[in-house]
Amino acid sequence: RILSLPDETRIFVGHDYKAPGRDVYAWESTVGEQKAKNVHVGGGASRNTELARARALLRRYQTVIQRIAPDVASWPHDEQPAFRAALPPEPAAAPAEAPAARARTEAPAVEEPEEEQGFFARATALVTGLFSSDSKAEGEGRQSYRAKLPSSGSDDQGQRRRGPSDFTRQLAAAGGAATGEAGKAFEASPGVKRLDESTEGAFGSDPQYEKDYNADGQVDIYGGKSEVEPPRPPIELGRKQYTEGQYDESSTVFGVKNPLIPGLAVYGDSRTAVAYNNNKGKHLSQIATRLNIDIDFKITGTERIHAFFQPIQDGGQFTRYEFAGEGADKRLNKEFDYEPQTLFFEGDIGAMYAGLSNQYQDFDLPVTVGLFPLFLQNGIWADDFIGGAAISIPAQNSPALGISNFDVTFFGAINDVTNTGVLDDDGNLEGNDVNVYGATAFVEALDGYWELGYGALHGYNDREGLLAHFLTAAYSKRWYNTVSNSTRVFWNFTNIGDLKLGGDNNDQNVDGVALISENSLITGLPSTLLPYANFFFGYNTPQSLVEDEGILKNVGINFETDALTGFPKLDDTGSNTWGGALGLQYLFDLDQQIVFEVAMVQPFDDPVAGAEDPQYGFGIRYQIPISRAWLIRADATYQILQNEADSKGVRLEVRRKF
Repeated sequence: RILSLPDETRIFVGHDYKAPGRDVYAWESTVGEQKAKNVHVGGGASRNTELARARALLRRYQTVIQRIAPDVASWPHDEQPAFRAALPPEPAAAPAEAPAARARTEAPAVEEPEEEQGFFARATALVTGLFSSDSKAEGEGRQSYRAKLPSSGSDDQGQRRRGPSDFTRQLAAAGGAATGEAGKAFEASPGVKRLDESTEGAFGSDPQYEKDYNADGQVDIYGGKSEVEPPRPPIELGRKQYTEGQYDESSTVFGVKNPLIPGLAVYGDSRTAVAYNNNKGKHLSQIATRLNIDIDFKITGTERIHAFFQPIQDGGQFTRYEFAGEGADKRLNKEFDYEPQTLFFEGDIGAMYAGLSNQYQDFDLPVTVGLFPLFLQNGIWADDFIGGAAISIPAQNSPALGISNFDVTFFGAINDVTNTGVLDDDGNLEGNDVNVYGATAFVEALDGYWELGYGALHGYNDREGLLAHFLTAAYSKRWYNTVSNSTRVFWNFTNIGDLKLGGDNNDQNVDGVALISENSLITGLPSTLLPYANFFFGYNTPQSLVEDEGILKNVGINFETDALTGFPKLDDTGSNTWGGALGLQYLFDLDQQIVFEVAMVQPFDDPVAGAEDPQYGFGIRYQIPISRAWLIRADATYQILQNEADSKGVRLEVRRKF
């Protein structure tokens, strides 16, 4: 099917070991080049010669299998028939022959010219050299290689099944070129270093299975998987979502190497919840709903225009009916906002330049421009829509610094910047007259994953003189295969200006630091049973860079609201407080979720903003999908607030994905 594609179709090769006479890596090719030069498809050479070599090599590999696993009788009974059926017929017994006679009768089925040292010739020489029974080659044959292998245990453990890693150890322990029939030698590819005695133990043993080994169960790990058909978008034109295979030929208006593959999709989800909430003694019961609509227009394989709408809400007010409580108006409150929440172009400069220049580029440079979402540090440091641009330098590495992979992203915005310290005269969030800019990096190093970032808020017009700095760093790692930990630090400070908090603390500048430690225990059911313990410490007034919620929103379910009905939560500012959350999450067969959690907030000084007295929370959550499109979720919480009325809430939500 690949060769039926147009000749200019690009092919990215998984591995290349540089053929003889070629000293450069060929990691990319085209269909036309393969047709012209690939000997396996008839280009450039006769295929019959290669097929004859392949058949000869197959017979030698069958002999290897016979000799490398003489203890088939000890294998699980249900595996033996399939293995024996794959072996070549065993030859009839014959009288012993002299070594010279054996050499004549064991001549290769296909004679290779002495000067030809292709892949099949070298592989054949390796196989026959390793397992030759000729007494002259015995020093380099099977017995010699087996003698060099590290012992796998005492003799009283009995023979065990041999496998690929045993073969690898034999090859590694050999040292030098292995010689075989016709004196041919096998040589490693350029740059490959042979192992010596100092690397003993570099290879582990094959898996050791119990007596109840289930071969079918091993196959089902991959073969038992089935495709999950997601809900289809209600509007889908041109190139479809979630598809595979070849796309039809299209326009090359942006260049032959960046063909047009247009597609329009409209999709999203709806959320409707009924809730009884009592926030610090104020009772309100309501039914509320929201609608999220994504409109995605794909242009090429890497470029698109995307828009996001929330039409039946206005800011934090949702279309709702308040039916009980002291403040309930017992009527339908219609909230509408038809302006896009996001509208941005996203693409890759490398791919676009390839189309314009008609030359493939060896770099990627993703870029986005417009009103786009900025989401950093799991939404703690940044989680909002900003109007500006961002550009990334992805998939870099530094062997000198021990960095296997890192990305760097630069961003900036001139409008719609939301920060909990940027308020209007009435103490409400106000994102105008503020610029934001910064950079963030994702680094894999020191056996873990780092997230680093710097950002600044810069005021203009009515906020002239405002300058606030925000720094963050996080390190994630699995420790001793027992605990997964992410430790996050956030620091914000002002040089000049009057970035204000509102309320009774209007004169307080935003200076603060927060430390958050997220921990989950790795259990015997690592994918489904997840105990967790998250802790925090906040000094003064720690702030997110771009976010309209508190910096503790991810500490636990008792610190997050539902963004729909005003569900109660503990103080999430982290202002002169410490505390945490202990919880247990269970995912059943990955088809349901239940969470139990207890949480605490403890002030240690006069608060700048937030809790003045200790708070304690108890929460539970359960959710289950009832189809590929529908999901039901329920939450309940009870919160003890010292010197204040307690808060409590219960809610039931239905979600529909489309």
